[in-house]
Amino acid sequence: MPADLAEKTDRYERLLAEALDAATVVPPEGTPLHDGAAECEEMARSYLEDGRHFRENEDLVNALAAFSYGHAWLDAGARLGLFDVPEEGHLFTV
Repeated sequence: MPADLAEKTDRYERLLAEALDAATVVPPEGTPLHDGAAECEEMARSYLEDGRHFRENEDLVNALAAFSYGHAWLDAGARLGLFDVPEEGHLFTV
């Protein structure tokens, strides 16, 4: 197992976990946009769990893919204005 794959997988897991902690749903509850934001957040959390499952089974390729997909859900939601996120730093591309 190449060390760079393990390091990258660790980095992307941390990135997704930190991004989930930093993102706050913006649209008011009971609105379709809130529902959409909640779905994006749920997808990101599910991919985080999936990635951790893959890691536990020493499948770093799929773990990295899951962490990357999870972050993409959050980042897309942030770009659409569904989440309040930090504009400075490394967590989001907004």
